[in-house]
Amino acid sequence: MTKYIFVTGGVISGIGKGITTASLGRLLINRGFKVIVVKIDPYLNVDAGVMNPFQHGEVFVTHDGAETDLDIGNYERFLGIDLNQYSNFTTGSVYSEVIAKERRGDYLGQTVQLIPHITDEIKRRIYQIGKDNEAEIVITEIGGTIGDFEMPPFVEAIRQMAVEVGRQNTMFLHVSLIYTLPNSESKSKPTQHSIRKLQELGVQPDLLLCRTSQSLEEAFRQKIALLCGISEEYIFEGLDTKCIDEIPLNFERQGMGHLVLKRLGLETSPPMDVEWAAMVEKLKNPKHNTRVAVVGKYTTGSDAYISVQEALKHGGIANETAVDIEWIDSESLTEHPDLDNVFKDVDGILVPGGFGYRGIEGMLVAARHARENRIPYFGLCLGMQCLVIEFARNAANLKGANSTEVDSETPHPVIDLMLEQRAIADLGATMRLGIYPCVLKEKTKSYAAYQQPIIVERHRHRYELNNTYRSQLEASGLCFSGLSPDESLVEIAEVTDHPWMVGSQFHPEFQSKPLAPHPLFREFIAAVLRHQQQREEGPEKDAVSLTSVTF
Repeated sequence: MTKYIFVTGGVISGIGKGITTASLGRLLINRGFKVIVVKIDPYLNVDAGVMNPFQHGEVFVTHDGAETDLDIGNYERFLGIDLNQYSNFTTGSVYSEVIAKERRGDYLGQTVQLIPHITDEIKRRIYQIGKDNEAEIVITEIGGTIGDFEMPPFVEAIRQMAVEVGRQNTMFLHVSLIYTLPNSESKSKPTQHSIRKLQELGVQPDLLLCRTSQSLEEAFRQKIALLCGISEEYIFEGLDTKCIDEIPLNFERQGMGHLVLKRLGLETSPPMDVEWAAMVEKLKNPKHNTRVAVVGKYTTGSDAYISVQEALKHGGIANETAVDIEWIDSESLTEHPDLDNVFKDVDGILVPGGFGYRGIEGMLVAARHARENRIPYFGLCLGMQCLVIEFARNAANLKGANSTEVDSETPHPVIDLMLEQRAIADLGATMRLGIYPCVLKEKTKSYAAYQQPIIVERHRHRYELNNTYRSQLEASGLCFSGLSPDESLVEIAEVTDHPWMVGSQFHPEFQSKPLAPHPLFREFIAAVLRHQQQREEGPEKDAVSLTSVTF
């Protein structure tokens, strides 16, 4: 029978339930179990597609084009698997489905209520994702914090599931904050109240993960165990760390994997975590160190670019280097300050995705600085479009070139709305989303990265390069190294006369994983290291070859 683990959180939001869920999944996969993960978000939005990045963070896109919570990205990276639209659902999507069923008459005239109809729909989705993936273990993270007004229907649903499949086949894991006073005294009262609130809803946690800044004393553990009704051996530390990839190893050292399987009645076996441990070792003990500037619209909240941040780290792992990120708000560059000073300590510039006109001119300033100073540049989606606009203006002599998203009256709309997008009114889930194939041109930087003629990447955009200008831009030195199979859409653009200036219309960051760094991020960081070496040694010296390390 499929086993079910439910993860809840207490005291505060943003406590690390997603990383805990992903890390636990990693432990179970390391022991050979087939694991699938689902995230439930208790907001009324149908999905994360139109939510504010400053408020909600990144929108993560799955293979099948679902716009999901950023935790889905954490799951994919830690578990090394590709999830889909069923791996994330919201209160809004649940209510929409129940109301649609009521309108169709599926309930045969019943009075539709929170219980059983809403809770039944929640349970159906969790059961279905386990069945569809033939999973041995389904881990479900309940978003939000116990005590929130939105939580009771979801907690009631998982309580019912424990009754339906048997308590021996379910496990409740609660993540809670242990507050530390300025005098270093740990306080358990917030956690006690959180668990009492959970108990009021009919759920008794089996395992408690204590988020803490310091190790828990034995007497403190005994106190929590007694007052919260949890076995002391099932109380774990979630110590603060700067290296989230090490968390699965920290959990393993505490025996979490063994005890979770023991609780679920599954045979335990030694963890097969050698590959993950080797990756963490490279991450913690790099041979090199370099710095990359990320010039974006949402840099004041780095969660908006969490997949970019992680993919840069993965590129660093592949090159055995630590990658420090210099976050630069693109609007700060619009006054054309002393760019040599702004970028003096960086050896690569990355411009990520985004929407709207705000901050675009600053991104163009960054692209021009990278091109003219031969600094490695990587443009993602909007960053690729900025590469094209800047090149059109300053290298192809197309004065005033722009995107119609920014300036509908531009004399040279080198970036324009895709034809199939022009009749669309709704914003949610209507972009070009999910995976599409791309054919690579040989003898290009992109082909050198992938080493194969056809790739498949994830997209999230409405605007594309205007084919009217393709030949003119190519004649001026812009290479379109990746095209859709019918050659109607440009997927990758490169500046030919540049050490490494590449832009992708797709989002490669969504497919990068710690054990499988994305080829473009791997080669971007390799180019950054070459630039750093040449800058430090001087142009008259030959750069030592840097070989990328793969897993």
